Amino acid sequence: MRVRVLGCSGAIANGCRTTSFLIDDDVLIDAGTGVGDLTLDEMARVQHVLLTHSHLDHVASLPLMLDAVASLRLARDAGPLQVHALPGTIAALQAHIFNNLIWPDFSAIPSADQPLMRFVPIEVGQVLQVGGKAVEVLPAVHTVPAVGYAVDSPSGHWVFSGDTERNPAFWQRVNQLQVAMLVIETAFSNREKDLARRSLHLSPESLAHELDNIAKDKRYPIYITHTKPAETEMIMS
Repeated sequence: MRVRVLGCSGAIANGCRTTSFLIDDDVLIDAGTGVGDLTLDEMARVQHVLLTHSHLDHVASLPLMLDAVASLRLARDAGPLQVHALPGTIAALQAHIFNNLIWPDFSAIPSADQPLMRFVPIEVGQVLQVGGKAVEVLPAVHTVPAVGYAVDSPSGHWVFSGDTERNPAFWQRVNQLQVAMLVIETAFSNREKDLARRSLHLSPESLAHELDNIAKDKRYPIYITHTKPAETEMIMS
């Protein structure tokens, strides 16, 4: 399994793209601004998008990608792009983006029977089979309905926290998995720890408490994501 980091920033700036990971060449986890670095052919090969939640930095490129590759997908008879998300996330996208006001409703284009996109509801604890990969839906604690994901591979699980604050249920499940790598958010510096707490994000201080939940017999690489560009250096130090 190959994971390509398209975006791992908490906001945009020169060289900073928001959250999106390409798993092999056919599964996207989140669809932030980093998707725009893919070629048209690479975008057209994506068959599944797994969204963590509805916030703009995680979904911004989904409507634009669909528009960019619509003709390619139709010409290749690729079928609808499967967008997997919590029911609350799907409802938010339908109400606020794919509403024929902000963007066309690609779940009904070119027809409701043969659309370019199809929403697939998911729930925490479910194991999805997408592109020959098993992906478990993990709990997250955020200001909107949210999840993380664990993608199984021969070397262990690639685990992504999504946007979250302190999350006991996440660690309870992760400690039961063979983890090859953990990607976990830390959006704000300790200087902004009160803001982090209110917006249900982690700061280095709360991250340290969270990492204390890792079982004592577990060891794996940990990567920090979703840092605000103006605070990245402070967060990492």
